Amino acid sequence: MNVNAAIAAVAALAGLCTGVIAMLAFRWSEREQAKPTRSSLHTDAVLPPGVDTVLSVLRSSAVVLDEADAVVKASSAAYALGLVRGGKLAVEPMLAMARDTRRDGEIRQIELDLPRRGTGRGGDALAVSARVAPLGSRLVLLLVEDLTEARRIEAVRRDFVANVSHELKTPVGALSLLSEAVMDASDDPEAVTRFAGRMQVEATRLTSLVQELIDLSRVQNDDPLEDAEPVRVDELVAEAIDRCRHQAGTKQITMATGGTADLHVWGNRGQLAAALGNLVENAVNYSPARTRVGIAARRIPATGGDLIEIAVTDQGIGISEKDRERIFERFYRVDPARSRQTGGTGLGLAIVKHVAASHGGEVTVWSAEGQGSTFTLRLPEAGAARDRDRSRSETRESSESYDTGDLDGEDHGRPYETFTNEPLSAPEVLP
Repeated sequence: MNVNAAIAAVAALAGLCTGVIAMLAFRWSEREQAKPTRSSLHTDAVLPPGVDTVLSVLRSSAVVLDEADAVVKASSAAYALGLVRGGKLAVEPMLAMARDTRRDGEIRQIELDLPRRGTGRGGDALAVSARVAPLGSRLVLLLVEDLTEARRIEAVRRDFVANVSHELKTPVGALSLLSEAVMDASDDPEAVTRFAGRMQVEATRLTSLVQELIDLSRVQNDDPLEDAEPVRVDELVAEAIDRCRHQAGTKQITMATGGTADLHVWGNRGQLAAALGNLVENAVNYSPARTRVGIAARRIPATGGDLIEIAVTDQGIGISEKDRERIFERFYRVDPARSRQTGGTGLGLAIVKHVAASHGGEVTVWSAEGQGSTFTLRLPEAGAARDRDRSRSETRESSESYDTGDLDGEDHGRPYETFTNEPLSAPEVLP
């Protein structure tokens, strides 16, 4: 009896212990499940209502940090800028600012220069503005704006204002000095005539500069396709030759035309005429006396529609490789002394570049020092004209004939030469 009672007591005690242990384990499991885990802090559930939607439509790069500085939410732009790596904020100054904001609740802002992702080179720095604010009681919101493009535009604006001021100062200052000279030489008719001629030259230079500034502003701000129409390339070439007839005749430069006839481009006639005229004028101004300037046009196939290629080739001094990278910048001159002699403002090629881009085309340059240069303007062909003239022009294009026009720009019924993108030979001064 006593043995059986002892066994029963032991069994009852063991059952009681097992029950107590099971109860304790269940309570411990409930407490652990109720604790916020590290993974739960990284879910959208911890964000205040509506924040996720707001962050998704912001243009800024957005990063939300928790109490452990782990990233709860980050936009794709933040990853693209390299702000977030391995679930952590990778920019130490921003992280320090976030910690200070979490501690005192103050909104902070800082501007930094960050290396571009994958380069690490100082010259490729990204300019950013970072702003940190508390988000709820435990989170911090970091918003980052990329200021790189804005700073580049501001630098361009400053350079433009400085260049315009310098370019205007030169002729205005010359006019002021010459007017004083005229007053002092009032009793010398010959000196007055000489100074007045100089004043006229400076006034013409000033007028040209102001007009080209107006033209550049117009091509940058206006939409040329609002007043677009089919424009005959033949007429554009004839206008460009007429514009440079006097300069070419003075230097005994022959204007040679060739290529495919009856081509049409689609765009603003005035802007296209100005662009091609600038190219031809530059070719004449930078060519030695008794050489040749060639203008050729052809149709080339391209994805999305054929292009019209107009090439202006000269036998001038050529352009060095380092200068070719900058010749389309506003006010940039390869040879400032020659530009002053020819009355160049340094805006002509910038206008050509903007006209080509606004018409859906491009302008390129080939050049070799001592051999000359070829500027090629590529523009979309007028679709209606292309369909109407295709059958008529295919015969001309297949002939690949060549002939030169006269300095007067008349066609004489001869086809344009087919341009092969090869430069003219080196300049040869005729006796």
